[in-house]
Amino acid sequence: MTDYERIERAIHYLQENFTRQPDLDEVAKQVHVSPYHFQRMFKEWAGVSPKKFLQYISAEHAKTLLKQNMSLSDVSYETGLSGTSRLHDLFISIEGMTPGEYKNGGEQLHINYSYAESPFGNIIVASTTKGICHLAFADDEKLALEELKRLFPKATFRQVVDTIQQNALFIFTQDWKNLAAIKLHLKGTAFQLKVWETLLKIPLGGLSTYSSIAAAAGNEKASRAVGTAVGDNPVAFLIPCHRVIKSTGSIGQYHWGSNRKTAIIGWESAKVFAEN
Repeated sequence: MTDYERIERAIHYLQENFTRQPDLDEVAKQVHVSPYHFQRMFKEWAGVSPKKFLQYISAEHAKTLLKQNMSLSDVSYETGLSGTSRLHDLFISIEGMTPGEYKNGGEQLHINYSYAESPFGNIIVASTTKGICHLAFADDEKLALEELKRLFPKATFRQVVDTIQQNALFIFTQDWKNLAAIKLHLKGTAFQLKVWETLLKIPLGGLSTYSSIAAAAGNEKASRAVGTAVGDNPVAFLIPCHRVIKSTGSIGQYHWGSNRKTAIIGWESAKVFAEN
């Protein structure tokens, strides 16, 4: 079992039992390590203690973030998440594929792809000459590649690591303030591109709702369509669909698993907290 798998199991346990606020010994027992080792491993992974992390992933924390008429900047300030290293501080440009590319399934596209490790498990990342076109968590590499090829059935594929991929993957390990611009080359409708662009404006450590995203995208009545577009996000983590939760404060579903979504939300909050 990897450290992330232990962390994921611990997070699942915390989600199921957060109302009891389980202590360190109890959670460490669930992942079969000593409390001392679990505390150290968890802090290395998240940057904060398990107790502090639990505060970030509790339903009450999410509800607090979503108080009516509270701006994202106010949310960040009120919760101590006012650090400057936010993902949206990066200049990330979205370039939609041409209508021809969209229609023909990528017939003239040459796509490089590779696998890499992230704090949240194995991933597959793919790029064209214009930017990242796909990033997904790849618990099964074969199935992940089949999904990529399903999205671009007529493209030419080559397993190789390129500079575009490397620049994007630095997001997991380097200071976000110092990264070069990350370019995205996406296949989507005009509405999907608008929704994905709106997701990029949710700051690191912040959360939003489907209705808020719909309003920001210019159609307050399109919450259901927004939900579909969020679910169709082809670039995990870089386009932060994990920051969208239900208006009730519930974490909600995630294409790559609700436990992983919770882990990412807590990890991002911990990173920002550590900077303040």
